[in-house]
Parts: sequence; C-alpha cells; structure tokens
Amino acid sequence: MTIKKLLIANRGEIALRIHRACHEMGIATVAVHSTADADAMHVRLADEAVCIGPPPAAESYLNVANIISAAEITHADAVHPGYGFLSENAQFAEIVESHNLIWVGPKPEHIRVMGDKVEAKRTAAKLGLPLVPGSEGPVDGPEEARAVAAETGYPLIVKAASGGGGRGMKIVREEAELDSQMAQARTEAKAAFGDDTVYIEKYLGDPKHIEFQVFGDGNGAAIHLGERDCSVQRRHQKVIEEAPSPVITAEQRAHMGEVVRKAMADMGYRGAGTIEFLYENGEFFFIEMNTRLQVEHPVTEMISGIDLVREQIRVAQGDGLSVRQEDVVLHGHAIECRINAEDPETFAPSPGLVKNFVAPGGMHVRVDSGLYAGYKVPPYYDSMIAKLIVYGRDRDDCILRLKRALEEFVVEGMKTTVPLQQKIIRDPAFLDGDYTIKWLERWLEEGKK
Repeated sequence: MTIKKLLIANRGEIALRIHRACHEMGIATVAVHSTADADAMHVRLADEAVCIGPPPAAESYLNVANIISAAEITHADAVHPGYGFLSENAQFAEIVESHNLIWVGPKPEHIRVMGDKVEAKRTAAKLGLPLVPGSEGPVDGPEEARAVAAETGYPLIVKAASGGGGRGMKIVREEAELDSQMAQARTEAKAAFGDDTVYIEKYLGDPKHIEFQVFGDGNGAAIHLGERDCSVQRRHQKVIEEAPSPVITAEQRAHMGEVVRKAMADMGYRGAGTIEFLYENGEFFFIEMNTRLQVEHPVTEMISGIDLVREQIRVAQGDGLSVRQEDVVLHGHAIECRINAEDPETFAPSPGLVKNFVAPGGMHVRVDSGLYAGYKVPPYYDSMIAKLIVYGRDRDDCILRLKRALEEFVVEGMKTTVPLQQKIIRDPAFLDGDYTIKWLERWLEEGKK
C-alpha cells in the first residue's frame, strides 16, 4: 500500500524531520500537538494539525485514544512515532495496525521482545550476539544472586529488566554489598517502572558505547550502516555522537556489521533499529536494542548518503530496502552535538522565549531544529532544542568544521549547552578519540575543582 498521508505522533525536531522526508516523497502530513506546541514549527508546516490535549505528555503525546482519533478524522494512512513517547510501545503499534493504519516501525512482537531487557538478552544470545557475562534471566533471590555473582565475578551490576536512564541500576563491588544493593535496585525499579524484576551482569570498568545501525525489510533481508560512537555521556544521556568510531578498525566494523546484519535477517526484523554494545579491550558486549529511529541517526545519514526516514517509510509500505549490503559505502566522518536549553555549567533547564536564532551554515553543516525567533520553548518536555551535525573528509576535518559551526550558533533569550560543546571538542582526550562512557562526568567533576 502506498502511503498518501502520514500522521506524525511526535513533536520538536524529529517531527519536523519526518515532515520533510514525507514532503520530499509526495506524502501529506498530519501534525498532532499539545496546547503548548500550537506554535511549533512542525505544526506550522504540516498539511493538517490536530490538538490532542494539554501540555502534560500523559494527556497528549502519550494519549493513544486521541492520537488514533486524529488519524481517523484526518483520514491518515500511516503513523510514524519518531523516537521517545510511544515509539517503543508494542501495544500502541498493535492498536495502530488494528485500525488499518500502517505502522512505520518494527513488528510489535519485536518491540515487545527487545523492550524487555531479560528477554532481549535471551534473544540476542540465540541470534549470536556477544553478551556481557551474567544471569541468563531474572534473578529471584539472594541465593540465586550469590551463585550468579560467584560465576560472573565482582564488580557486577544489578539492572532493572524494564529500566532505562540509569534507574534501577546498582553497582556491587563486593559480596557484602550484594543483598542490600539488590534490594535497592528492586525498590527503585518498582517505583520507576512498576516492575521489580532485576538481572545481573558483569560490570565493565571503563568501556565505550558503540552502536550499529541496522535495517530490515521484515522478510529476511537486512543491512547494517556501520557504527556510531556515543560514549560522550552525562548521566546515561548522550551529549556528542560520531560515526565512524575513532577506535574501531575496518576489520572490526566488517565483522560486527555482518554479525548484526545476520541477526536481523534471522529475526525477520522490519524497519530501523540500533544494536547497542559496550566495547572494552577489543571486545563487544550486547546491552540492548532500540527498535526505533535514534536521535543520532543523522551522523549515519551523513556518512552513508542514505535517508533513514525515507527508508523507514519505504519498508513500511512494502517497497523493501532501497540498497543491498554490497551497495552500502561509508565515507568521511560526521559528528553530532545535542544542543539543550540548559545552563552549560549547572544543567538546570532554561526554557523560554527565543529572541534571536541564527543557525550555522556552509558546506556539510546541518541543523535539525524547530527553533525560530519568537518561538517560546515550553518547559514540559525534553530540553534538547537542536542538533548540530557536521561532516568532513576525515575526523580532523570534521572537528575543524564543527568548531567553526559552534562559533556561529546563536540562540538568544535562554542559556544553552553550546559553550559546553565548544569546550568538549577542544579537549585533548576528545581530539584523540580516547574517551569512554565515564570520561565526560570525570571531566566535568575535575572542572569544578
């Protein structure tokens, strides 16, 4: 079925990104929005717009009934969830399909399997993905925990099966701490996710975060588009992403790329996905799979020349993948900086009126943002207001262009993290590519001394 009208079940820069891809494909768009987003850029540009509720996300962007109603009254053919909100909600995907709408995303069963971290590990093992040593499934009590710990060794980490964002995670450095940390992890998991199921993994000391972009047609064909290095993080939130990773060799890329490609083909996976690994001492360890488009997808687009949103839509309407693995050629280097409306030193949110906005430009500079002068950034949602993506012939060329682009970036009326990004990309450790998932927090702490 050819999609003629698509409802975008999201907001901000990703909603605008999807709108642009649709219009380039001749597809009409429907924007849904809360009352706080009535003046948002994606709402202004969409062919139709429907208000689905008040500012709180639970009453608007997470309101399934209102979103489905908006799709029905506008006679949309399809729903694209973007990222965040309902993008990895298997029940929402099933509801969309039950209303004879095309779901621009993976099969609901794959969303459900990979959304459960314990089941995701089991599935990954069956698919041949390398795992972090640890429990095969949920750990039920102290005795089982001690048995797993004896085999895995210390330090280890207790994780919530339904977790994310660092909640329900506890590091255990010695046996004497195990019972109390297990209990705390369960309590946190129950409060945050309504599920106190936990599992145990070997705690890796200082790894990198490497993820592979994958795509499947749902019928056994799959490709990978190389890796992204997302190790510059603060409190488990990515700050800078780049592709390719400065530490992964061509041989490692080819080997792991084929491992993840084959896994997705065997799974019959449909659409875009990201398989995330911790990388330490030359080894990859599977941590999770995101069954959606990633915030950092533009760096992969820059080095592959493939529009991932258009590819999602192609696959969803049954056209299959536009390229085979042998057609994929990765070239150059790309880096993305997430620009947040936050104080660059305290990280306190800084929403408000945009008095002036000047996006950097020039060759190989891309800004994904819904900002404009006169727009009021609402305080109700994620603080990311823009993504700056820069491409270069190689990493050094890319960093030089990124420095220049950040100097040109102007947002007046609020504090942003642009000054922080400028400092990070001038640090010797970043310039050397010698950074891990713990590096930024150590760097920030040292800066306070």
